[in-house]
Amino acid sequence: MTVGILVFLIFIIVILAWYIHDKYVQRKHQILVNYPIIGRLRFVFQEFREPFRQYFGDEKFYESMDKLEWVYSAARDKINYSSFSPSQPLPKPKFMLRHTTIVLNDDEVDNDFSVVFGEKRGKPFKTSSIIARAPMSDGSISPEGTRAFVQGSQMGKFPINSGEGGLTSNFFVTHNNYNEKYMTEVIGNDLQQKIFKLSKFLFNVPVAIDIYRKLVFKKNPLKDTYVFNKQNESFYRPNWDAPLENFPEEVPSDMPEIILQISSGLYGVRTKDGKLDIERYKKQMSFCKMTEIKLAQGAKQTGGKLIAQKVTPSIGYYRNIEPYKDAFSPNRFPYANSIEELFDFIGTLQEASQKPVGIKIVISDYDNIVPIAKEIKRRVELNLPYPDYISIDGGSGGSATAPLDMMERIGMDIRDALYLVDKVLKDYGVREHVKISASGKILTPDDVIIILCLGADFVQIARGFMMSAGCIRARYCSGATKHQCPVGLATQDIKKRKNYFVAKHSEYIKNYHNNVLKSMKSLLAVMGLKNVKGLTKEKLIFLDIDSKIHDDMDSLFERRIFEKQK
Repeated sequence: MTVGILVFLIFIIVILAWYIHDKYVQRKHQILVNYPIIGRLRFVFQEFREPFRQYFGDEKFYESMDKLEWVYSAARDKINYSSFSPSQPLPKPKFMLRHTTIVLNDDEVDNDFSVVFGEKRGKPFKTSSIIARAPMSDGSISPEGTRAFVQGSQMGKFPINSGEGGLTSNFFVTHNNYNEKYMTEVIGNDLQQKIFKLSKFLFNVPVAIDIYRKLVFKKNPLKDTYVFNKQNESFYRPNWDAPLENFPEEVPSDMPEIILQISSGLYGVRTKDGKLDIERYKKQMSFCKMTEIKLAQGAKQTGGKLIAQKVTPSIGYYRNIEPYKDAFSPNRFPYANSIEELFDFIGTLQEASQKPVGIKIVISDYDNIVPIAKEIKRRVELNLPYPDYISIDGGSGGSATAPLDMMERIGMDIRDALYLVDKVLKDYGVREHVKISASGKILTPDDVIIILCLGADFVQIARGFMMSAGCIRARYCSGATKHQCPVGLATQDIKKRKNYFVAKHSEYIKNYHNNVLKSMKSLLAVMGLKNVKGLTKEKLIFLDIDSKIHDDMDSLFERRIFEKQK
C-alpha cells in the first residue's frame, strides 16, 4: 500500500469519525447535529464577524446588532456588559429614559412583577411575571420547540400564549402528576422497556425516547400526539373525549400559566364542521389561565396560514382538520361580524370558563380603537360583557407567514399604537376596566420599560424568546421554500426537529426571561423607581432624527398620530 493511499484512507476515517461525533455524540452545538462538519463554518464566520464589522456590520430591522447579542448572551446567562462603546449605536429617532441623581440599589426595587387580569371574573388571573412568551402555534413551531418553551416557562415562572394552534399535548410536557380519568396513557411491554433502557445506556435520552416511541406506536401516524412521562416511562396525551367532570377544577401546579388563544379557525375548540365546541373549550380551560381571541396579528390582517407540509397528522388531530392540506383560516373571526356580536361571544367564554377573556388587534388609526372604546363604555354602564384586556401587536413585520406586501404597509409601530389605545380608553373613561398587553419587536429590558411607560400593563415577546430558543434568524420559518428551519425550531421536517435540544434550550428560555427582569430592576433603580407601577410617559424623553429633544410625550404623539379630526 502506497503512502498516498494510506493517507487517503486515514483522511476518510477521520472525516467519518468526525461526522459521527458531530451528529451522534456531541450535544453542545445544535447546528452540528443537522449539518455535521460543514456546520462548523458557522462558527468560523462568527469569529470573523466582529473584526470585520466596520466593513460589513449592519443591523437595521432590530435597531442594532448589540440588541441581538444581548438576547443571545442573556439566554446563556452570560455577563451582558459592553466595552468602550456600542458597536452599532441605536439610530435616531429613539426614546430615552429619564434617570434620577439619587438612584436606588437593585435590592431596593420590588421583585413583584405580577399583573392581575379579570378582577371581576370568578377566577382572576394573577400572573407570575409581567412578561409572557407571545403566541406561537404548535404547528408553526415544532413539537420539540413547543416542549422547550413550555419547560422554560414552567422553570422561569412566566406565562406562555398557546398561539392559534390551541392546547396541544406538548403543553402538558411538565404535567406528570395527572389523573388517568382525563389522560390517555400508553406504556410499552417488557421487551420494549428493556430496549429503551439499553438505548439510554448506548445513546442520549432523546434518541432512546424516539426509539421507544417507534417500538410502542409502530406506524401509528398519531404517535407524536403523545408526550413522554419520565417518572413512569410511559406516553400520554389528554383525552378530550372524557366527561367534563373528569377534568381538574384548578390548573395543575406542574403546568405553566397558559393563555389559550382562539383564532378564526377555532383550532382546538372546534367541531369537525368548524363550529365552536363549548364543552371542548371548557375542558381546555381546565389547564389555562385566560383566553385571547385573535382578530389580527402583526402585519397579517388575514386568517392564520399553515401550509400543507406543516399540517402533519398530529397537527390535524390537534386542530380537528384534515392533514396534509393547507390550513388557511377565514380572515374574519366567525363570531365577530360586529363589535356587539364579538363582545357577546366574549361574554359566552367568560361565563363558560369564569376566567378573563381578551382580544388581540392591530392598530392603523384612530378609527380602529374608538368603536371598541365606545362599546366598552356602553357595556360598563349596562353591566354587559366586554373584554378584560386588549392585546395590541405592532404592525411592523409579523408572523412567519405574513404576506410580504403587508409587512411594511399594515399597522402602526407598537409604540404609536400603544399610546393611541391607552389615550382613547382614558378619554372614554374605561381604561381602569381594561388591561393592555403589547407585543412587537420587543427584545431587551429597555424595550420593555419603554412599552410599560407608554401604557402597557403586560408585555408579550416573540422574537426574543425565539432567539433564546436557538433561532438564528434564517427566515425559513414558513416551510414554503425548499429550505427548512436549520435548527429544527420552526419546522415539521422530521430530520431537523428530532435533533432539536429541548432540555438545553428550555434552560436558555428560562435564562432569557429571568435576565430581562433582572436588568429591568437595574433600570428601575437608575430611574429611582421601586416598582413598575411608577413607569409613566413622563419618564420618557424622545430624541428625533435631528437630535432635537422632546420631553412632552403628549405633544409629541399629538403631532405623530392625532392629525385626524376626532
